Amino acid sequence: MTVSRVLNQRSLVKEATRLKVEAAIEALNYRPNMLARGLAGGKSMLIGLVYYNPSSGYLSELLVGALKTCRELGHHLMLEDLSEIEEGTDTSEIAMRLRKIGLDGLILTPPLSANKALIRLMSDAGVRTVLVSHEDPTGQFSSVVFDDTAAAHSMTEYLIEHGHKRIGFITGPAEHPSSLSRKEGFERAMAEHGLDLDPGMVVEGDFTFRSGMELTEKLLSASQAPTAIFASNDDMAAGVIAAAHRRSLKVPGDLSVVGFDDTAISAAIWPQLTTVRQPISEIARRAVTLLSENNLKKDAEVDVKADYIDTVDIIERESVSDPR
Repeated sequence: MTVSRVLNQRSLVKEATRLKVEAAIEALNYRPNMLARGLAGGKSMLIGLVYYNPSSGYLSELLVGALKTCRELGHHLMLEDLSEIEEGTDTSEIAMRLRKIGLDGLILTPPLSANKALIRLMSDAGVRTVLVSHEDPTGQFSSVVFDDTAAAHSMTEYLIEHGHKRIGFITGPAEHPSSLSRKEGFERAMAEHGLDLDPGMVVEGDFTFRSGMELTEKLLSASQAPTAIFASNDDMAAGVIAAAHRRSLKVPGDLSVVGFDDTAISAAIWPQLTTVRQPISEIARRAVTLLSENNLKKDAEVDVKADYIDTVDIIERESVSDPR
């Protein structure tokens, strides 16, 4: 009991006793088991993180952030791939499957965080849920939202400041809330600078490397090819660069390329990618923390929060130059 009081930084232990306990901890190289402490206090949670996202870089950072935070707080994390969800999918069976697991909390990642049917079913089941990248319009669930619109706006202005006027833009899937926000930011910046927005310069990808390659071929085959391409995530931007290399185009000499997220691939390709940094691990940490904080409260005291991250960081590397 005395050791427990010292570890929990309570003031019930005499100074001399505390020093002895700390010396013993140091000598034994003892580290508290956070999971066991959570179970002993009745505060350990089983948190589900469900995903459907083809970007391995995004998922990797999200999962690492969530796992690390769960370990620190003494919670369990269960992962569930819901890639079977498509247009018209009956989400009631999926919701039933999640309910049977006995989750204490759920994190819905994009595009699932915008699936109204799934959100409604989770609400009916009484499962505490946090939405990632999409605010709950009903106000029932907390959310962690990165300002995709402002970030895409800033990146587009960055290209314009480098002298680019004809910019191709590759969106993500239309059902993805972040895709629409990033497209909005791009279009707003172009309009504010009085630049014509050629509909043929905006094409829809699916956040994969292959779609980036294929759509770049389409953009570069236009009668007036773009001098820069802004891809809505790093995987597609890597595909843009690969397609440019296949055409023997120099990046950035012949074509400037930028991405979004700042995942591992952005620094692994050549040339290294200029991109918007999305704090993916931090988003996961905040989502787990919101669930953990509400787990300590009674049902009537649950706080519903919209946690916004509006800091925009453009990571400048080697893929942008002024147009020739």
